[in-house]
Amino acid sequence: MLRRLTIRDFVLVDCLELEFKAGFGTLTGETGAGKSILVDALAFALGERADIGLIRVGCERAEVAAEFDLQGAPEAADWLFRQDIDSSEGLLLRRVVDSNGRSRAYLNGSPVTLAQLREVAQSLVDIHGQHAHQSLLRGDAQRALLDAHARLNPVLDEVSAAWCRWREASVMLDAAAGGVEALAQEREQLQWQVRELESLGFSLSEWDALNIEHRRLAHAASLVEGARFSLDLLAEGDAACAVQVDTVARRLDSLAEHDPALAEVAALLQSAQAELAEAVSALRRYADRVDLDPQRLGEAERRIEAVLGCARKFRSTPEGLPALLERWQVRLTALGESADIASLEVRVAAARQQYEDLAKDLSKRRSKAAGALGLDVSRVMQQLALSGGRFEVGLVPIEAGCAYGLEQVEFRIAGLAGSESRSLAKVASGGELSRISLAIQVVTSQAASVPTLIFDEVDVGIGGGVAEVVGRLLRELGCERQVLCVTHLPQVAARANWQWQVIKSAQDGQVRSRVVALDDAARIEEIARMLGGVDITAITRQHAGEMLSIS
Repeated sequence: MLRRLTIRDFVLVDCLELEFKAGFGTLTGETGAGKSILVDALAFALGERADIGLIRVGCERAEVAAEFDLQGAPEAADWLFRQDIDSSEGLLLRRVVDSNGRSRAYLNGSPVTLAQLREVAQSLVDIHGQHAHQSLLRGDAQRALLDAHARLNPVLDEVSAAWCRWREASVMLDAAAGGVEALAQEREQLQWQVRELESLGFSLSEWDALNIEHRRLAHAASLVEGARFSLDLLAEGDAACAVQVDTVARRLDSLAEHDPALAEVAALLQSAQAELAEAVSALRRYADRVDLDPQRLGEAERRIEAVLGCARKFRSTPEGLPALLERWQVRLTALGESADIASLEVRVAAARQQYEDLAKDLSKRRSKAAGALGLDVSRVMQQLALSGGRFEVGLVPIEAGCAYGLEQVEFRIAGLAGSESRSLAKVASGGELSRISLAIQVVTSQAASVPTLIFDEVDVGIGGGVAEVVGRLLRELGCERQVLCVTHLPQVAARANWQWQVIKSAQDGQVRSRVVALDDAARIEEIARMLGGVDITAITRQHAGEMLSIS
């Protein structure tokens, strides 16, 4: 569960540290005070999109850190173990965005990619946004919700991969059947190109060695002359350095008998003599080995010109020739396969059969999950003043199938506007859609494995007795996991185990948001404000106290 959230210079928040509790908590406050900013900050820490607009005015960067207790989050703990990240003391997610728009993410102090951050975050927190009911009108969102609820995404991935294999095989077959002559021409051209590069027998290691050898042969005279000059100066000339060093060393060695302080200098010179002797020996071996070889130089130059000529012909660099050969060989193999129409037809049929087998299995699983989800959501709808309403998950067949399977998912409602089952988008009014959306979210959250649930004003368009039911449902959900709800409804806030108030204030010409944890007396005042507005009376406070006592 979420233990602590630390926010620095994020939108309207300068510095804020929040300690979270278990159970059901609410976040309340005036409109525009910044309640949803806290949810946005948490979403940012969990991997949502980042831009410089999130940085508080006048600041260099925004930073959000979220600390989690991993008890009840085995998936996250397993993921961290596989990534070799120590999680013995919990998990700290930290994310920073600077004024240049660059974003960085860390897990327990270790830098991670945004993809890794999102991967671990999805097993920690589930955020239901205030516009979730609008997305439920889209078919792709309905399908994604059903598959996620039934944990069918691994099966869906297999179906999608099989679909891609089938389409690729079909495209290759169509190309082979419709362009036999063009493919033959391409194959003929590739064959002579491959033969020419293969006959060149070129490799990157040879190219490096060839260039080194060419430089040595081209400068052989200078190299020999330099080696001989160095030998003469060091050991073989009349005033050779080695002779003079030896004279000085023997002289100091004899003088050391009179003053031991010179012994150290004599020892250093003896060491230098040994190094000098080794250098002279190496120079003699080098001078004997390097000789002028015009014939070999010519061979090296001809080989270099052959490689360069081939590279120019194929518009490449010498270093790129091996990769070019490999690419042509792969393409030539593919063209050879595509020429065999019968073999391609067999491959297409096999790929299609594999796709259909996987897709039919997915359809069976979806059908079972759709029935269960329909019954569960219908049950919750009865509690939300949608008596008689029935939620159904329809599976509409797709004739040729697609990457998502053999059917499209459609959420339907019956009993609200006649007995006939109709599409959710065509039946529900705004208020009904909000309640249906909340029912779906409550049901799917109960089945989810994440330990923390965030509801950001999902109760918009709900009031009266229905709001009390919403509060009760969220409190029941809070008995099983950590729940935080941003709300304007006093009926929902009164049901919470704990409550925070967001307050916006102006200081030094800047607007800031801060969060206050409310005790029992402060909760009465805040719920009375939510009930009565600006003028809070004793009766309003009494009503607020009664609402809290009932919870």
